[in-house]
Amino acid sequence: MFSTTADFSSWFADRCRAHEYHVSRVPLDRLDGWRFQRGTGNLVHRSGRFFSVEGLDVRGAGREVDAWQQPIIVQPEYGILGILVKRFHGVPHFLLQAKMEPGNVNLVQLSPTVQATKSNYTRVHGGKPVPYLEHFITPHRGRVLHDALQSEQASWFLGKRNRNMVIEVDEEVELLDDFCWLSVSQISELLTVDNLVNMDTRTVLSGATPFRLTGFDGGTPFREALNRSWWPGAAPHRDTAALLSWFTDAKCRSSLARQRIPLSKVSGWSRADEAIAHDEGKHFTVVGVDVQASSREVASWSQVMLQPRSEGVIAFLAKPINGVMHLLVQARTETGAGDLIELAPTIHCQPGNYPLNGARPRYLDEVIGAPRERIRFESVHSEEGGRFYHAQNRYMLVEADDDFPTEVPENYVWMTLRQLTEFVRYGNYINVEARSLLTFLNFADLEPPLLRDAA
Repeated sequence: MFSTTADFSSWFADRCRAHEYHVSRVPLDRLDGWRFQRGTGNLVHRSGRFFSVEGLDVRGAGREVDAWQQPIIVQPEYGILGILVKRFHGVPHFLLQAKMEPGNVNLVQLSPTVQATKSNYTRVHGGKPVPYLEHFITPHRGRVLHDALQSEQASWFLGKRNRNMVIEVDEEVELLDDFCWLSVSQISELLTVDNLVNMDTRTVLSGATPFRLTGFDGGTPFREALNRSWWPGAAPHRDTAALLSWFTDAKCRSSLARQRIPLSKVSGWSRADEAIAHDEGKHFTVVGVDVQASSREVASWSQVMLQPRSEGVIAFLAKPINGVMHLLVQARTETGAGDLIELAPTIHCQPGNYPLNGARPRYLDEVIGAPRERIRFESVHSEEGGRFYHAQNRYMLVEADDDFPTEVPENYVWMTLRQLTEFVRYGNYINVEARSLLTFLNFADLEPPLLRDAA
């Protein structure tokens, strides 16, 4: 436990220096343990486990471009993302790990207590066991506070889900060198630091609502409206039954058809410069890396990763309706999601890819052109560093203009913070980007001194 943030910063710096890390780009055809499969051209691991990179044909997406083909990661096995909670002197603390992931821009970030694919925790790699795994394998050694199968980045994964878990324990827990206990107030402050709290921690924390920060009341009208957005008795724009009907209707309207195809048959992409890239230099590139990491279960390995071509923007537009803050949520077609449609932030895109087919995402200009005084939260964070190389998104909460309409297109809806967070308890509802934003809104203090300088 740390008395001050400075104490944590000193510990974190020490843990970063305590291990040797090195990540280098290598040609795909020289990756140890990986090969292009004969006949399909799919990128596969020699074990037949972990994941593969294949092709996906998409039709009827209902997006700015209605049909396309792309490489996609196929990883059908579930992983475990779990956080242990323990009370010290009555104050709940979360056990997080300073963990290296090869795709992180700064290599080491704060991960959950356990962050492991099934191939990893069943030790297909022949490495060391995953610490603290016993708390998240049945029978659980503690009280289950949250347990749900949640989707991952469905633009880059096909059908990928992880088991998000929060377990509270009373027993003594041995504290290993790369792990630390952090209170809610400490996590609140650390969430405002760019590229520190990793994606896997953020998605698990979105389900840890019993411990959410509760200090939003008072202060500015914005903070008061945001606090009312969590009140059980606050009147929402639509009740939960109406929201479920709207979401079900969105799923029924979907015309998306997708089909796995050989990677070698994907159109619009080429294998050049020893990687696989989009012909127009957009979206992402499939690359290979060699990794050395003395702190991991295996000290060295090679793997395939996806590298986005530009920084993304993930943002909610917010508007008080009858004095209660509401978030503008979209029912978004997710090409790799199990149910095809998920609840997503107002904006979820890489602006550098647009225009596509002459179009731009609806409300993108309202977000990226917002004056500084309406940007209520802004921070840059990495995405899943185990599969994505230097993937970063700018997470934002933007207060809409006073004249922004309450009536919105049929695939958008206004929801309170409480309504959206309650949907996290169930799988196949809220995408991972929205869950990250919810963690910022539920745990990060949104006082003006903590805002990024958007000037």
